Amino acid sequence: MTSAAESRARRPRRPEWAGRNYSLLTAAAVVTNLGSHGALIAAAFAVIETGGDGGDVGLVAAARTLPLVLFLLIGGAVADRLPRHRVMVAANALNVVSQGAFAVLVLAGEPQLWQMMLLTALGGTGQAFFSPAAEGMLLSTVSGEQASRAFAVFRMAMQGAAVGGAALGGAMVAAIGPGWVLAADAAAFAVAASLRSFLDVGHIPPREPGGGLLADLREGWREFTGRPWLWAVVVQFSVANAVVAAAEAVYGPLVARDHLGGAGPWGLALGCFGAGTVAGALLMTRWKPRRLLLAGTLCVFPLALPSAALAVPVPVAALCAVMFVTGVTLEVFGVSWMTALHQEIPEDKLSRVAAYDWFGSVALVPLATALAGPAEEGLGRTNALWGCAALVVVVTAAALCVPDVRNLRRTSTPVAKGAPGADNGSADAERPVGGLG
Repeated sequence: MTSAAESRARRPRRPEWAGRNYSLLTAAAVVTNLGSHGALIAAAFAVIETGGDGGDVGLVAAARTLPLVLFLLIGGAVADRLPRHRVMVAANALNVVSQGAFAVLVLAGEPQLWQMMLLTALGGTGQAFFSPAAEGMLLSTVSGEQASRAFAVFRMAMQGAAVGGAALGGAMVAAIGPGWVLAADAAAFAVAASLRSFLDVGHIPPREPGGGLLADLREGWREFTGRPWLWAVVVQFSVANAVVAAAEAVYGPLVARDHLGGAGPWGLALGCFGAGTVAGALLMTRWKPRRLLLAGTLCVFPLALPSAALAVPVPVAALCAVMFVTGVTLEVFGVSWMTALHQEIPEDKLSRVAAYDWFGSVALVPLATALAGPAEEGLGRTNALWGCAALVVVVTAAALCVPDVRNLRRTSTPVAKGAPGADNGSADAERPVGGLG
């Protein structure tokens, strides 16, 4: 007979980097992505079914983005001051309340536009506090040479759930209506909050008393501006994300309507982008580029391709191929970026730096989407799309002009976090490199 010890020895073991916290974070991210990406579709159709038009849908979307921009930096400071898992659970609880109330309003009758905007704004506020805490928690959880693989697997699970959630959400909206999809999203947030409440923060050193919230914000700003590679890439993506959002949220559906056959082909193209992100994350479980940000930033250039493809416009099959390639390359950047943050940023400042990163990523998006219509009227849709593509190329080339972006190297272990005299920010310093694929 086989002994219990032999059975345990034969049982497949989890990788060393997939510890308890990592597993809980990944499971919770899958649950929330399944719910939230379906809820985005449900919210839009909830507005439409009450007689709203495209402008009303845009107002509800903007109501979520505005508090996200306003509260991100405060959320980052709070997450570095308080236990991060408690901030995450509290933010999830706010999302449970906002999405649950939204679902009740939709199921009970005809919600007013201001009510939907208010509840969506509460959800955006929760996201502003959750995102910096979650990123800081993940970055502080993973250690060792396999950090980039851990980030790649996490992102692969998250992106796969996003694709599945959008597909499932669309089907559920058609079958049972948007109200029940919003209710399912509230339940998903509740499950995720329960999982995150079991996170162990014993490995994180106690926070030393600081000088208050404003002092924390100033310290985070110094950390952000003191690293050229950090602010250069964030500025790059503040522009790139804005023009890509304008191209895909405003121009993409219009091009699909006029030249590609409608919403179906456009949805297929977006699905190919999602599949590309999963494939890119899978690639990064094996590939470990030595110069993290050089490889990652070079892979941002293809982000210009969808706008160019819509400007032509190319046939549906070619657009799907372009979107897939873009998804792959963008995920190469995403994993490389997370690895660089994990390697270079002191643990006690991770959430504040993440907040500045998120702020840069979303701050210009509302402005860009608002200006997309006037730009189309003044320049023409084709010229506006070529302009979007050109801006992506220009800001990416500008980021590569920063020496630290080109020279930041992968190390076998993270730089000593916050140690006196530690070189926490110089990308030009020669450091040992390990685990290269």
